[in-house]
Amino acid sequence: MSMGSWVETAGSYAGEIDGLIWLVTVIVGFWFLAAQGVFFWLIFRFRARPGVPAQYVTGKEPHLKRWINIPHSLILVCDVIIIVAAVRVWVKVKQTLPPPDDTVRVVGQQWAWTFQHSGSDGVLDTADDVWTSDTLHVAEGKTYHFLLESKDVLHSFFVPVFRLKQDAIPGRTITGWFKATQTGQYDILCAEICGIGHGIMGGRIVIDSPEQHASWVQQHSAVADAAAAPTDSTAAASAGTSN
Repeated sequence: MSMGSWVETAGSYAGEIDGLIWLVTVIVGFWFLAAQGVFFWLIFRFRARPGVPAQYVTGKEPHLKRWINIPHSLILVCDVIIIVAAVRVWVKVKQTLPPPDDTVRVVGQQWAWTFQHSGSDGVLDTADDVWTSDTLHVAEGKTYHFLLESKDVLHSFFVPVFRLKQDAIPGRTITGWFKATQTGQYDILCAEICGIGHGIMGGRIVIDSPEQHASWVQQHSAVADAAAAPTDSTAAASAGTSN
């Protein structure tokens, strides 16, 4: 779990996203408290009192304009700091694709997730691929590319422990990445209202050790291969047709 985080982390860039959120919170929180403090101090300082006439202030007086110009300049500096930090995280998470160790396909539809894992050959879209519903299996320490698709409406692939959220758009395949850093089972959610069953469109991501994951892939790839292989009767019929 990253420092200051109330939601468990299990992804390589989760800490950087948490850090960016805390940076914005601290900077905005400081200026909010400062503004409220000055506001209430002014109310108290210039409250109505017997024998004290109200002051007429145009706002053009140099000694008063400093109360606006100096904080304004400081806030602009804080804005630049936030923008630089945000762009840095955005480029790493959204615009840089590290070389993958494996690739999975993620398909959203009303109201379920379907996942396609590469089989023992490590190549997607071959006969030994493993398909699962609402459960994604990955290995700790591996970098994954995901191919995100939607069959019907807008969905959003949201894995809180990765701090990963990516919209799924019908007709498009969107490529992103993640790297799991901690074994366990965690939530997968849809973060885009996608119809009456949106609230039940949840799933699980199972992060195993590399050895456990390899065993799972081998076991399920064998089942996929057996299902894809022609039966004896089918083979005989094919041979007869070819003859």
